[in-house]
Amino acid sequence: MAGNSYGTLYKVTTFGESHGEALGGIIDGCPSGIELDLEAIEVEMSRRKPGQSAIVTQRKEPDSVQFLSGIFEGKTTGTPIGFIIPNTNQKSDDYSHIKDNYRPSHADYVYDQKYGFRDYRGGGRSSARETASRVVAGAIAKQMLPEIKINAYVSAVGPIHLDIPYQELDFSKTESNPVRCPDEKSAAIMEEYIRDIRKQGDTVGGIVSCVIQNVPVGLGEPVFDKLHAELGKAMLSINAVKGFEYGSGFSGSEMKGSQHNDLYNPDGTTQTNLSGGIQGGISNGMDIYFRVAFKPVATIMQTQDSLDNKGNITPMTGKGRHDPCVVPRAVPIVEAMAAIVLADFYLINKTY
Repeated sequence: MAGNSYGTLYKVTTFGESHGEALGGIIDGCPSGIELDLEAIEVEMSRRKPGQSAIVTQRKEPDSVQFLSGIFEGKTTGTPIGFIIPNTNQKSDDYSHIKDNYRPSHADYVYDQKYGFRDYRGGGRSSARETASRVVAGAIAKQMLPEIKINAYVSAVGPIHLDIPYQELDFSKTESNPVRCPDEKSAAIMEEYIRDIRKQGDTVGGIVSCVIQNVPVGLGEPVFDKLHAELGKAMLSINAVKGFEYGSGFSGSEMKGSQHNDLYNPDGTTQTNLSGGIQGGISNGMDIYFRVAFKPVATIMQTQDSLDNKGNITPMTGKGRHDPCVVPRAVPIVEAMAAIVLADFYLINKTY
């Protein structure tokens, strides 16, 4: 299996399966001398971990990080940072019913066809549990760039949308509810909707919005490695993501140039920010903002037709512990991947 690494200078490699002994990763390129706040890393992990509320999977995992290398006396040494996250609450028997069956819209079928063999326990490497390692790398990247503020939040669950501009939101309220929506009224409606979906044995998708502030001018390379292109790749690499748009996004296609152009102020800032903080693939110093669309989780607690490995169509009912909606736990993952992208471009920019 290829494609287990991301980044050029700040490079993250992850390993492990959902029901294996542990997940883990190696971070190459982290500069030396960074004093790490290990408690802050644990906080990021607790935001992603399962079992944190009644509206997410009830798998209980502490997701404690064990660092093996690259840190001495609380500071990074400049050598590879190795870490593991032990799996402590596997229930592999929950997946015995899909040993020979492929769940609709899941990676089960393509994994088996590509590799001729698959770890059916929780999806193995295709499980979103892999993203725990990304959160570790993102938490360290955030501490590399403390002046840059990255705030993601849930802006939609199914048909319920938060239409308040991000400039009017108080991001300190994002963690005040299990949905991770910074508007209390919308959060309550979203939470009730997820609970109802769960009772139906179904799942629902949603949208995570992200705002990055205090980004210096000049991050990003202007041809193939545009900043927004790398952000898009990073977000689309997250499990269940179906769409990415930044700045004016698709709505910009309906506008005239006279409406869409961001006119300059004398100091180089712009009067509007439909560009989303990126022009020509390079950050311009304005806020970077984007939206990430997540599909409903494929495993549902309803009976559906599935395909078995002998080519038969057979009924199958989902079992086990699954999220009825992934977006509340996806918030720290979106932030982590954004931080990894920015850390990588920050180091690349220092080579000029």
